[in-house]
Amino acid sequence: MKAHSVARNFSRVRRRTFSTTPRRLENYGFIGLGQMGYQMAKNLQSKLSPSDSVRLFDINNDAARRLAEEMRASQTSGAAVEIAHNVNDAANESDIVITVLPEPAHVKGVYTEILSRDLPKRDRVYIDCSTIDPSSSREVARWVTDANQGQFVDAPMSGGVVGATAGTLTFMLGTPDSLVPKLEQILLRMGKRVLHCGAQGNGLSAKLANNYLLAINNIATAEAMNLGIRWGLDPKTLANIINVSTGKCWPSEVNNPVKGVVEGAPASRDYSGGFGISLMKKDLKLAIVAAKEANAKLELGDRAREVYEEVEQVETCKGRDFSVVYRFLGGKE
Repeated sequence: MKAHSVARNFSRVRRRTFSTTPRRLENYGFIGLGQMGYQMAKNLQSKLSPSDSVRLFDINNDAARRLAEEMRASQTSGAAVEIAHNVNDAANESDIVITVLPEPAHVKGVYTEILSRDLPKRDRVYIDCSTIDPSSSREVARWVTDANQGQFVDAPMSGGVVGATAGTLTFMLGTPDSLVPKLEQILLRMGKRVLHCGAQGNGLSAKLANNYLLAINNIATAEAMNLGIRWGLDPKTLANIINVSTGKCWPSEVNNPVKGVVEGAPASRDYSGGFGISLMKKDLKLAIVAAKEANAKLELGDRAREVYEEVEQVETCKGRDFSVVYRFLGGKE
């Protein structure tokens, strides 16, 4: 009886031991190491297991090399780091490919190169964090599906370079429901919030709708502040009234365009940093294109785009935060 009991106990222990398997190695490819991608890749790598790997690629070889050196020198444990020779090399052995690119043409070009005939078949997940038009994103998703190379999802983000550095980005995710748990786990290594917006392409639709409103509100806030100040109102008093009334919005409360109203806002440092006017112009243009495709009437879109184009041509406004519209309007500084 005692021998049988020992055998049963040993069998139970052995079953428990054999059922515990180590987490599978995951290989990541990260393509696009601009101001956003550089910081996102850094956060991702630092929060992965040493058994994982990240292959970096950017058209700027120095950026990839510099980031790899920073990652290897870091005292925190993280995934192994390699530099890819090209985008296909970055994706070749990867389970997850993350892209952060400037324009629709760049996204299409990169995925055309990735989806070459010599790419090994694998059920990859491609996460595109670029801000492009939804139609282009859906087109690339079809390419991936047709090539039988996995799934392509859109995950544009909000939070800027500051959020990318701090790991506090918000991602707007367009993907089938079945992928959400896996993608949340990945994206939360680079941000603090993931908002599932529905099917592929819907993340971009949500971001562009929000940024369209932001573009309009920014101009209106600059005009309202300029108007009130010229009528003799103190800037802080005017902002306080707006921000407890129906005119309250992000440009009035957080990114107020008048120097001294909000401590730390770009207006207080000659409009440096923040959300560049060229990026605002780009997102507004994408929103207008997407609206036309959806037959959605926009009364203010084209005029707002003209304003940002004019602002960008002024030497004292060029390259600055988009709240510099206030300066363009002749606001008192």
